[in-house]
Amino acid sequence: MISDASLYSLAVFLGSAAMLLIVLYHFLEINAKEDSKGTTPLTQARKADAVPAKAR
Repeated sequence: MISDASLYSLAVFLGSAAMLLIVLYHFLEINAKEDSKGTTPLTQARKADAVPAKAR
């Protein structure tokens, strides 16, 4: 059976690893370059449709 001390160490390690992976994911997501090949640019008419009516 697992002791309390080893369970505590495992919980701290897994929690720290999870937080590190979350921070790494957000860092990579923010600094990622967008791929322009797969996306189509919005035309002016579609951009105007995306704006709510009160903001026009």
